Amino acid sequence: MNTLLKAISSLPINFNPESFSANSISSYKDLIGPRQNLLLASLPYSELSLWEHELELVDLKLGQILCEPGISHTHVIFPTTAIVSLLYTTQEGTSTEVSVVGRDGVVGISVFMGGNQTPNQAMVQSAGQAYRLSTKMAKNIGSRNGPLLHMLLSYTQMMITQIAQTAVCNRHHSIDQQLCRRLLIGLDLLQDNDLVMTQELLASLLGVRRESVTVGAHKLQEAGVISYCRGHITVLNRKLLEHRCCECYAMVKNEQKRLMAYS
Repeated sequence: MNTLLKAISSLPINFNPESFSANSISSYKDLIGPRQNLLLASLPYSELSLWEHELELVDLKLGQILCEPGISHTHVIFPTTAIVSLLYTTQEGTSTEVSVVGRDGVVGISVFMGGNQTPNQAMVQSAGQAYRLSTKMAKNIGSRNGPLLHMLLSYTQMMITQIAQTAVCNRHHSIDQQLCRRLLIGLDLLQDNDLVMTQELLASLLGVRRESVTVGAHKLQEAGVISYCRGHITVLNRKLLEHRCCECYAMVKNEQKRLMAYS
């Protein structure tokens, strides 16, 4: 079992996956069905209606592996209430999160880009629901060079920015700043300010020692930015959290606003 799976197994048992949904786009809060995913919701109705019946609603379990490095995708996944971490795992079994996919994205973007494998593992970090589309159907839709492909090209550029900025952040910014960035990402994918996330899980996602996260979380708690209790992190002051963060979070958010129709 790798370090991230061990961390996930320690999450509180009273976790309610149905409480998870993105709230960054208020006009989308009442969407139902596949349109709960903001990428799908941004498509013209005339486009999505052609193949919406091919989308299958699935429950994603905490810690579930959606794809492994070097193994062909069978489906692409459009999360609605689930959150998925894209990870790089070393031969020793340690993992580091390189990007996050929630209601604002898709898992399996390589299928549309002409490939069918990635070097990353996709693991469900927060349980919930998603819609999946078979790889065959996804390729057929993408080959039409229609609205879906154009939207996915913009999404891919945004994801490249997120991955690149994560690498920069991990190399040049303090663990305290990285912690703030990751908490802000979580807030953007949730309905409220309560994150179900243990310090062990945060350490695994950031690829650092748990003790480092404990020190960083304690500083935030002392400053009145967060409160922490038994795997629940409540953000009390988002503005202070953003102030303590490095520029990486804002860089990715600005790129998302520039590129994506739902921003």
